[in-house]
Parts: sequence; structure tokens; C-alpha cells
Amino acid sequence: MVGLAEGRCRRGRDRGRSQRGLRADRLARGRLRPRHGRAALPLLEAFAGPDRLPTSHHSAAKRRPIMKRSLVLAGGGMRVAWQTGVVKALAEEGLAFDHIDGTSGGILTTAMLLSGLTPDEMVRRWSALTVSNFSSGLPLPDYLKGPWSMPAFGDADGIRDKVFPALGIDPALIRTSSREGTFNVADFTHKQSIAFDARSIDVELLAAGMSLPIFMTPLRRDGVVYTDAVWIRDANVSEALRRGADEIWLVWCIGNTGYWGDGPLEQYVHMIEMSATGALLADFAEAAAAGRDFVLHVVKPTHPLPLDPEYFVGRISSDSLMAMGYRDARRYLSTMTATGVPADATCTAMAEPAPGIRYVENLAAEVAGSELTLALTVGLPLPGEPGTPELAGFIDYEPWGARAFLADGCVHIDGPRITYSARVLHDGAWLDLTARRDLTDNPGWDAFGDANTVALTMRGATTDISADLHLGIGGLARLVAGAEPVATHGLIARADAIRRVLTEVLGRA
Repeated sequence: MVGLAEGRCRRGRDRGRSQRGLRADRLARGRLRPRHGRAALPLLEAFAGPDRLPTSHHSAAKRRPIMKRSLVLAGGGMRVAWQTGVVKALAEEGLAFDHIDGTSGGILTTAMLLSGLTPDEMVRRWSALTVSNFSSGLPLPDYLKGPWSMPAFGDADGIRDKVFPALGIDPALIRTSSREGTFNVADFTHKQSIAFDARSIDVELLAAGMSLPIFMTPLRRDGVVYTDAVWIRDANVSEALRRGADEIWLVWCIGNTGYWGDGPLEQYVHMIEMSATGALLADFAEAAAAGRDFVLHVVKPTHPLPLDPEYFVGRISSDSLMAMGYRDARRYLSTMTATGVPADATCTAMAEPAPGIRYVENLAAEVAGSELTLALTVGLPLPGEPGTPELAGFIDYEPWGARAFLADGCVHIDGPRITYSARVLHDGAWLDLTARRDLTDNPGWDAFGDANTVALTMRGATTDISADLHLGIGGLARLVAGAEPVATHGLIARADAIRRVLTEVLGRA
């Protein structure tokens, strides 16, 4: 049998319920307010319209709060859709931030928040984003120069002209935001990282802060070359401390394991990992040397996220990444303490995943006259591997309004029976979710019917939903074709990983 025992899943959910009151009290006690009685600005506020939070047009002197809590959003390439899931979970907990800082890919999340978008609107925009818009080619003559003289593989025009508008990023709103913000951009000319205040930012600088060398051309302005700051830093804890932060929430999605991969792409990423983590540790050392105490909270994946090429070619989606971010944030929130985590090399450390596969299920049925969709991203280790199955996902159901993500997900496999279980926050209350598939090979041609059907139940104090959800022929084909090997390398090994999970774990050839 592969998977978590049902009792372990249940204990995980019970732990979440028993700690919710404690966690709410802990957050209330730990909520840091500025001096002079001015309340911190909430991450999720009542807002005037469907898309945006209100922005202030007062002078900086009148609107600038005294800093107490900072949200530091590290880079992570195009995969920072993951951060939006984190932001949604933090907002649901009522966490408030006086200052938001973004570096590299984290600039996207920072810019969306400072543009006044709510977390739910951020989710909607990421879900609708056309991934290919991140790519923008150079004029043909630049490519004809050859690989050793080519300026870069592309430029930032797609990000500036397509991705920013699609994600609701508006530099004019950022400059007048009532919230403090900073964006880190590398000044290559003087070899330093500059923390640009949100009040002075423009669209070209935002794009330059995401223009990774080799992949995108830099911004040249007034004799200075600006580019992605990742080779200097990928998160700016020092800036948060300089602005007076007593509590820092670091949202980190850069890989940090002992794994060393072969090939130019993996080793390019390793260089980013080293520079990012090295700069973070230097910030910690500088604070310690100055006697600067602060509480550090770190939200991170358990395992490194898939790399950008996997996202770009569709092996992982924005929807799955956001679901993973929400799951990872809820995991941290369920176990956090008021003292946070040590500001040392362990705070961003991750574990390598066990060899296995990742697949996505999109199940749907009509419930009370409206379509309910349950989307699941499932990770299964290969037979005999020590890893734990993982589950992330969400529910789209129009009567509920905004997308509801899964927390505390478990996968339990008992012979031909597969059970997914999780919790879902709806209308301020947690519901217990169970989705079961029975692949028992009964006599007759019922294999498709078995694989196609999942029995869903969601129960809470005032909610009781039961329905048979279906993949459909197309959905089943996409599930099998889209199964993605994890922690396996080489074409033969990847194909064998899929075969072993299908035959030895799921029991179907």
C-alpha cells in the first residue's frame, strides 16, 4: 500500500481545527501596530470595486505609516504564480503588512498588490494568463550575429506590454498606493542593487528588474544599465529592516537543496540558488552584527518547484502553482510560533522529492444547478521510495464566489481504491472534503467508468454536498498524457516512472 494512512490524514485535519483558535489568538497577540496608534494596512481590505483596493492620493508625508511588518517576496521566475496562493492564505488569516518588497519574479506579486488587486483577483488573472506572453523575440539581425554576439535570447517587451496589463499591474496606481513598497533592480554599471521606492517606479524599471541576463536584454537609461538583481540578491531583508520592520514574512520559492544537476540549465539555476541564498545569509549576518532583532517567518515549498521551462511548455500550470502556494502557506500557518524561525541557512532549506510522478485531475458535475469543478494536482512517489504522496487543488463553484483552495491535503491508496481528503475554507468555515475513486476490476467493460468517476463529499456545520464528479474522455486522456515524472532524469527513466506508477501504484496498465 502506498500513501498516508487514513488515520494520519484525519489527525492532520484535527490538528488544523484544534490549532485554529490558538493560531488566531497568536496572530492577534503578534499583530504589530505602528506607533502613535495607527493601525497596520491589511493585505486584504474592503474595496471599492471588483478589481482593486482603494489607493490614496495624499502626500507621502501624510500617508506613510510607521513600519512594523514587512512582506518580502523573493524571485522565482515565471513560477511566482505560487506566491499568489500564499498571499491568499495570508489574507484569509487577516495578516497585515506595512511594507512589501519584491525582487526578480517577486516583482510581479509586489506590483499586483501595490496596484490594489485583491488576492482573489490575482488568482483570477493568473489563471487566465497566456504563458507565451512572457516570451518576446529580438529583431532578426540580432540573432544573425551568432550565439557569441547575440544580445540575449529575447527582450522584456512581452512582459511589459502583455503580462503586466494581463496581471493588472499599473505603475500609476503603484506610485500612489497607500502602502509602502520597494522593487529591487540591479544597477550593472555600478554593480549594486537598488531598492526603488514604489513612489518612483515606472514600467521600464519594473520590467528591467525581471530581465534575467542571457534570457532578456537589460534597460539602458541615462548611461546606466539596469537588469535583474538576482546575481546580487533575490530578496531584500535588509531594506525591510532599514524601514523599521520588527517582523518579516519571507515568501521564498527558490530551490535550496543539496542536489547538483548536470547540464547548462540546471547549473545556471544552481548559480541563482547560490547567489540568492548567499545574499540572504549576508543580510542575516549584518542584522546580527548590528544587534538588530526581528521575528522571521518563512513560507516555502517542501520541495523545489518545477523550473520555468516546465511552466512555459505546460508541464505545470499557474492553477497548480497557486494551489501549491496555498497548501504550503497553510502548512506553515498551522505550525507557526510567535517567535518564527531561525534566521540562518535552515530557514529556506528544502528536501529533494522522491522519484515519482505528478498528475492533474479536473473533475466536474452539476450541483444544485451550477457546475462544480474540483481540480487536483497529485504527486505520487514510486513504489518503494520513501516519499509521501502530496495533494493540492481547488474548487470553482459559482454559488461560492471566489475560488476555494484545498488545505491539509492527503492521498490514501488502498489497493484499487484512491481517496483524496482535504479541508476547504468556505464562508469563514472549514469543510471536510473527501473524493474517492474505486478502480476495482469488476467483470465487464467498466474500466472507463471506474476511472471516470470520483465520489465527492464536502461537509461542515451548514454545508453538506455529495456528488459524483467526472473526468470525461478528454479529461482522462489529458490526465494520462499530462503525467509528469518528478526527480527522474533521462527519457527512459521518465517513461519508466510513469509506467511504474500506473501499473504498480494505481493498478492499471
